[in-house]
Amino acid sequence: MLTIHAGADGAALVVDGGTIAAVGPLDALRASRPGARVRSWPGTLRPGLTHEGALPPAPSPRERVHALLSRGVTAVAALPDDPALRSALDRSGLLPARRAPEPAPGARADFAVVDGSGACLATVVGGRLLYRRA
Repeated sequence: MLTIHAGADGAALVVDGGTIAAVGPLDALRASRPGARVRSWPGTLRPGLTHEGALPPAPSPRERVHALLSRGVTAVAALPDDPALRSALDRSGLLPARRAPEPAPGARADFAVVDGSGACLATVVGGRLLYRRA
C-alpha cells in the first residue's frame, strides 16, 4: 500500500511498505501516484532522532519505548542489557544505529513530523506509524 506523507511546507515522501519510494513536492507525488493514501501533517517531515543513553523512566518497557517514539526517535545508539527492554525495542522496529537514516528513495521509511516549536507530531518506523500526537 502506497502512502504519501506530506508536511505543511508542501514537502512529501511516498512510503511503499517499509521503504521510501520517492521524495518531492506533494503535488508532483500525488499526480504520479493517484491511488495513494495521503497523510497531511501540520508540521515538517524530518529525519528521526537517535537516542543515546538510558531509556526514559516509565512503568513498563513498552512505555519506555513509547516515550522515545513520542520524541521522534527512530534509532537507539546502544541497546540496553535488560531483555525486556530489548524485546520492546525489537517489537517497535527501532534501529540500533549511531545515526538515524536520512529519508531518501530506497531507504527504510523512518522519519518524524515536528511542529513549529519542535514538538513531535508523529513518528514512522519501518513504514509504520508508531506514534501520533492526539
